Amino acid sequence: MHHLRSVRLVRSFVFCLLLLVTIGVSAAEDKAATGTRRLLYVAVPGIRNYLEYGGHGLLVFDMDQGHKFVKRIPTAGLDEAGKPVNVKGICANAGTQRIYISTIKTLTCLDLVTEKIVWEKAYPGGCDRMSISPDGKFIYQPSFEQDHWHVVDALSGDIIAKIVPKSGAHNTVAGADGKWFYLAGLKSPLLTVAETSTHTAQHTVGPFSASIRPFTVNGAQTLCFVNVNELLGFEVGDLKTGKMLHRVEVAGFKKGPVKRHGCPSHGIGLTPDEKELWVTDATNQTMHVFDATVMPPKVLKHIRVRDEPGWITFSLDVHFAYPSTGDVIDTSTKQILLGLTDETGRAVQSEKLLEIDFEDGKPVRNGDQFGVGRVIPKSAR
Repeated sequence: MHHLRSVRLVRSFVFCLLLLVTIGVSAAEDKAATGTRRLLYVAVPGIRNYLEYGGHGLLVFDMDQGHKFVKRIPTAGLDEAGKPVNVKGICANAGTQRIYISTIKTLTCLDLVTEKIVWEKAYPGGCDRMSISPDGKFIYQPSFEQDHWHVVDALSGDIIAKIVPKSGAHNTVAGADGKWFYLAGLKSPLLTVAETSTHTAQHTVGPFSASIRPFTVNGAQTLCFVNVNELLGFEVGDLKTGKMLHRVEVAGFKKGPVKRHGCPSHGIGLTPDEKELWVTDATNQTMHVFDATVMPPKVLKHIRVRDEPGWITFSLDVHFAYPSTGDVIDTSTKQILLGLTDETGRAVQSEKLLEIDFEDGKPVRNGDQFGVGRVIPKSAR
């Protein structure tokens, strides 16, 4: 009898302990569901098809909890043998609760709340780095280094228009007001400007000194900052006149061989407040920070990172800088705070990442994979 009573007491204790743990977990989940959360979404494989930098899927990190790994959301983007292929771009819209991931072959749409795949579609000519309109209605989807861009209905994935600059379609930036999209091909020194009421190319900016690689624009859509082949640095263009204004070379650093992309600087971004311009340097594994309040921008700081950077973007509050190396940098102190790691402790790297903010379990704000300026003139609001 004594033995039976002891067994019952132990079972009761274990049951109560499990109940308390369950209640604690549920309370934590309820708090997360009803509170405000800033999450960083990182698509992998985001460095070519290299699975060693985080595997495959959509990784989520809690920006307010030391960028702690939260979860891995399963995604599509597999080849005929079932192996993950290169992720080429990521974009999202909080209003429609959708996030999109492109690979060299397909574009996939996921629901941000259910985290389920809504659709995956292949497009003639493949896919590259796309951008979505601010209202979430359509996506400008470049083909994979071919002649054209498809304009895609963001809810259905259907093609609604086609633009053919014949530039080697590659990178795409949406203007802050949704009236203009900027299309850069890696085979052309001209930046194509498309007007969204007709989905047609209207004019070009440049020529720049070589083919355009990554680029960004300010919120007023008066200036663009572009990386070009062979340049450790960037060039500046006037989006209104179409003229190239400045060429800025990074002083004190030498160009050399790079592992990817074939150009010294493949990644450039404005902080959302447009006070700084950050530029990648693959050869020297360095981020170069420039004062963007003067023209041409003047260098402020050089930050050594853990691998060759090939991209840069920022948190909406300007506090964090995210080079593709997975380093998380404090923009005010210019100090590296940590490196992103997945659930196995593996170092994560990706050129395709952005912030999404949630309130009461629903998305309310989204960042962008490009470091785009977010200072909008009052006259344009």
